[in-house]
Amino acid sequence: MSKYQQLSEQIKQQIQTGIWHVGEKLPSLRKQAAYSGLSMMTVLQAYQLLESQGWIVSQSRSGYRVAPHAELTQNGSDSAIHPTESVDINDYIFDVLQASRSPGMASYGHAYVDPLLAPRHQVNRSLTTAVRFMSIHSVVDNLPPGNAQLRHLIAQRYAAQGMQVSPDEIVITAGGLDALNLSLRAVTQPGDWVAVESPAFYGALQALENRGLKAMAIRTHPTEGIDLDALERVLQTHPIRACWLMSNHQNPLGYSLSNEKKARLADLVKRYQVYLIEDDVYGELYEGEHKPLPTKAFDSSGHVLHCSSFSKTLVDAFRLGWVAAGDQAQKLQKLQLMSTVTTSVPIQLAVAHYLHNRNYEHHLKQLRRTLAKRKKATYQFLIDHLPRDVEVVNSQGGYFLWIALPKGSNTTALYHLALKHHISIAPGNMFATHAQFAHCFRLNASYPLDHAHQNALATLCDLIAQHIQGLIKS
Repeated sequence: MSKYQQLSEQIKQQIQTGIWHVGEKLPSLRKQAAYSGLSMMTVLQAYQLLESQGWIVSQSRSGYRVAPHAELTQNGSDSAIHPTESVDINDYIFDVLQASRSPGMASYGHAYVDPLLAPRHQVNRSLTTAVRFMSIHSVVDNLPPGNAQLRHLIAQRYAAQGMQVSPDEIVITAGGLDALNLSLRAVTQPGDWVAVESPAFYGALQALENRGLKAMAIRTHPTEGIDLDALERVLQTHPIRACWLMSNHQNPLGYSLSNEKKARLADLVKRYQVYLIEDDVYGELYEGEHKPLPTKAFDSSGHVLHCSSFSKTLVDAFRLGWVAAGDQAQKLQKLQLMSTVTTSVPIQLAVAHYLHNRNYEHHLKQLRRTLAKRKKATYQFLIDHLPRDVEVVNSQGGYFLWIALPKGSNTTALYHLALKHHISIAPGNMFATHAQFAHCFRLNASYPLDHAHQNALATLCDLIAQHIQGLIKS
């Protein structure tokens, strides 16, 4: 098969799998040539062949579009890719999170670290000191991009990993999610395609829904991470504007990408001229001696916006994050002024004081050690008490376990049953635009395995066994 025939077959399969929809414009000859590495003449031959077969139509001054009567089938569908033109998940997530707030709940469903692990007394003393010495000009002095000392201290933490990030590139935000949302607003317009993991952090899916963006969900392996080959296929064939991905201790699966994959990911976004919004809020919660590098460390083109926060390592209620935004920093500042105006000034001053005057590294070392111990104990408890056909995915770092029941299970139903026993979990449907993970759920393993939590987990294991037994009988 010649090169132009190979390209025409590739585009035909993309139309069949729904990557290109009826009436949608294909990449121009020039862009398709750049994506595929073929000559413009070869691309033109491929397009003309597709047109002669009735798959696409040419329009004067408008390029080529998918034909109105193209024969759309599911033959040869790419199981690694799930395009969704309209994300509709916010109501489901809201209902799940609201129902998990009851007093006395064993809260395995939410995403925060056990609050008792926070250095609350030290942070509160820093807050008291910051408020006491706050000047009358503090609000103006700490408008976007944020407190100068805090940005300087964050830049030093990047430097400790060998990364050159100027304080001027850093924008302080009201938590990690605010950093991520501002980044998304800076680099997309409603109707754009955004590549996400599958399963993905539910906050990313909510953000896409709220902004009217289309989701291109890419298959993600529980231990190896996102399928970069599938991501490249999508970048070659679809007008992806941005990627929202997690490279370290991904939520909900827990994996971390290898440095080789991070380097390739940085190269992909550079080569295809798309932005990577890197969600790295769990990067400090690693196991071992060395902190994993973010994808930002491999970025030579400024296409990676690195977002993180102190919510998972200090006090979650402070809601303080940042984004190393490079040349997008000024745009983010303008967007911030139009929304939140500024991040809480006392909180910015308190965290800057804490980082400068307290032993943050000592706290992090203790926190990592405790989380690793608790996660290991919870994992072993589940292995000892769950039915054998339940898989528990345990990756190094972070504090999440991903639990897969046999196919056909319904963890939303399990979630509602567990709530009656004052136990919350995060059902798999929270993390996808489709029902592929309806048999899975995420469990927060940051809690001690004391008597109360052992009882709660034992009850949850019993409920899972009953649920599976019910499937067998039916």
